[in-house]
Amino acid sequence: MFDCVLPTRNGRNGQLFTSQGVINIQNSRYLDDFSCVDEECNCHLCNDYTKAYLRHLFNINEMLGLRLASLHNITFYMKLMETIRGKINKGEFSKWSVNYLNKYSHDQRM
Repeated sequence: MFDCVLPTRNGRNGQLFTSQGVINIQNSRYLDDFSCVDEECNCHLCNDYTKAYLRHLFNINEMLGLRLASLHNITFYMKLMETIRGKINKGEFSKWSVNYLNKYSHDQRM
């Protein structure tokens, strides 16, 4: 990965990167959302906690919420970079990147 504060800074502010777009966990739509943050992620947050619980942690200023969100975002970016390296090695990066960016920019759920 690269040296960047984006995953942790955004995580601490309630913004989570997912395979379907970016979500703001502090949004009221997640109050009763008992699904995981990202079905395609295998981090501790996505395996063991719901969006509603993470939102609750943020609302009561519990440090666990900040940590879980930061670790989730780091996991997301690590997986993204692993995918990018694989696509570059296979000579498929250009086509993949156009499709990925189109999907990511149109599927935002903030």
